[in-house]
This record gives sequence, C-alpha cells and structure tokens, in this order.
Amino acid sequence: MTASASSCWSPIVSTLVPYVPGEQPKIDRLTKLNTNENPYPPSPRALQAIRETAADGLQLYPDPDATALRRAVAARHGLALGEVFAGNGSDEVLAHAFFAFFQQGGAPLLFADITYSFYKVYCGLYGIPYEAVPLDARLRVDVEGFARPAEAPVAGVVVANPNAPTGEGLPLAAIERLLQLHPHRVVLVDEAYVDFGGETAIPLVGRYPNLLVVHTLSKSRSLAGLRVGFACGQRPLIDALERVKNSFNSYPLDRLAIAGATAAMEDEDHFETTRRAVMDTREGLALQLEDRGFEVLPSQANFLFVRHPAHDAAALADGLRQRGVLVRHFARPERIAQYLRISIGTPAQCEALLQALADLV
Repeated sequence: MTASASSCWSPIVSTLVPYVPGEQPKIDRLTKLNTNENPYPPSPRALQAIRETAADGLQLYPDPDATALRRAVAARHGLALGEVFAGNGSDEVLAHAFFAFFQQGGAPLLFADITYSFYKVYCGLYGIPYEAVPLDARLRVDVEGFARPAEAPVAGVVVANPNAPTGEGLPLAAIERLLQLHPHRVVLVDEAYVDFGGETAIPLVGRYPNLLVVHTLSKSRSLAGLRVGFACGQRPLIDALERVKNSFNSYPLDRLAIAGATAAMEDEDHFETTRRAVMDTREGLALQLEDRGFEVLPSQANFLFVRHPAHDAAALADGLRQRGVLVRHFARPERIAQYLRISIGTPAQCEALLQALADLV
C-alpha cells in the first residue's frame, strides 16, 4: 500500500498555520501599495557593488560570518563587531532568536495581540506558548500590560517598534520599562520600520544585557529583493544566535547580498534622501486621506493604517484592486477588520491611489 504524502509528515507539520505574505501580483501596471516595499531604488553604490561581485568570485562560498556587513553595521551604530549578527532577512534573524531564547520550559512569550503575525507562526513552529497582550483602545502598545508578578514564568518579550500593521512607535523610555519589567529574559525589539521616524533602541544595548534589536534592509535601504537583516545585542546574545545559525545554515547570506548590503549601509546620503522622501509623502497622504473622511492612525513607519467610517474596508480594498491599486486588508482579528494598510509609494503612486478612491468614497 502506498502511503499518502501527508502520512509521511512529522506530526507537528499538520498543526502549523503558515504566515501569509502580501500579494505579489503577476499583472503589470498595478500600483503596488500592499507590502511595504520602498518605492525608490537602492543605493547606486549597492548596485555597483553587486555588479562587481557578480563579475568575479561566485564560484566561491561567501564569508559565513558576513564580516564586512557586520563591520559596517557596527561602525554606524557605535558597536563592537561581536555585537552584530547578520541573517537572511530579518525573518530568519527572528526565527533564530525565537529558537535561541524563547523555549523556556513552557513559559509563555509575551507580544501584542495585534502585531506582526509571524510571531505566532514561530511559536507554532517551535512549540512556544504565548500570551497576547491587548493593544489599548487607540490601538497602541500597552507597556504596562506586559507586567507580570515576579514569580510568574515568562519566556521573554517581543515588541515591534513601530508596531505593524498599526504604525505607531514607542519612545525609548517605554522600551526601557519593558527591559526593567523582565530583566532576566530577552526583550526583542523588532525595528523593521524604525528609520521612518521611530526611535531606535540600539543605543540601549550597552546598558541592558537582555536587549536584542532586529533590523532589516528591506524597507529603508530598498533591498527587499536581496533578503538581509541583522541583530544588535551584547555578545552573549549574539553568540547564541551564531550557535543556532551554524547549526542550521553556515552560509545564510550570499556574496551578492553581503556586497550590496554593506555598500547600502555605508551610503548615508542615499539613505537619508529616500527615507525623508517617504516620510514627507506619508504626511501629505495622511492629510489628503483625512480630507476624504478617513481616520488615519499616527505612523512612524512607511505605511498608514486607515479606516473610513462609512465604507467597508474589504469592499474598498476590492474596489481599489479593480482600479489597479493594491492595498493590504486584514480580515482578522476583528478589531482591525475595518482598516486598510497602505504602503507609502512615490507621489505619483499616491496620486493614483487618491484618484481610485475618488470613485469609491
């Protein structure tokens, strides 16, 4: 008798609920404002570094430690080389961190109830129980909601700052409060969007041995297609990540990714120009959406989280798609079912959005 494919699975596989990424359309000429990519191209220096690397050396393995990239990150943030870890996108860095720090004998991991949905996926993959801390009535992270009695078991804390998909950030004082609430567990601050107006917690690394800060080059460095992320923390945390990485894949970053990401980290002028262009467009788009009756949450990210009191969000998303504009709608959880997440595009792309909305609102 031939076994079915699923009968060969490991038992945990059937329990997994995978992450669902935003749509990557196969149709040309769509205005794509649904996956928080940067609308501007990467640094010319990054592209040149990739071309030069592609011309010679691809027959060789890359540096397993991504030393050049880590050195560039360390120099920019005033850290030692050994306080930086590099991985294949921040998602891989997060996955290694969940494995390295949050399997704590059945103790729950704490994160917000409305946040990056991959956190729940990693918990399912690694068998980590979790407690979802509700956002407050204005959809802000409730720092005091993470407090627990001293004897209560806790595996750690994960907070996206600015939060996704809502967009609002926490000040450093709030991050310090989380670190002080749980001094013996890792507090992971996922700063995927921090460069668009948030306040990074990296300056706190030297003072808090339980702090791990994770970044991506997909957003503010315009390198979503290259898949590069990094983490900053004191040496014992980075050592744990390196042990996990080298037990999984010694070469997570290829030669092209290391070269392009290093050059992008070193091109401060391009970084400043493009991130400020995104922030300026965000503020203008927020005002124009408010003029059209939308409620717009405060954002320190490269997206806006909005709702219209007189129009169903799913119907708006569908109507926009029919008019060639993609935005992100989250049907679950119900608290945000009437919101749309709109990535910040170029001024021309945002104008296309507004023109499409003119037919709908």
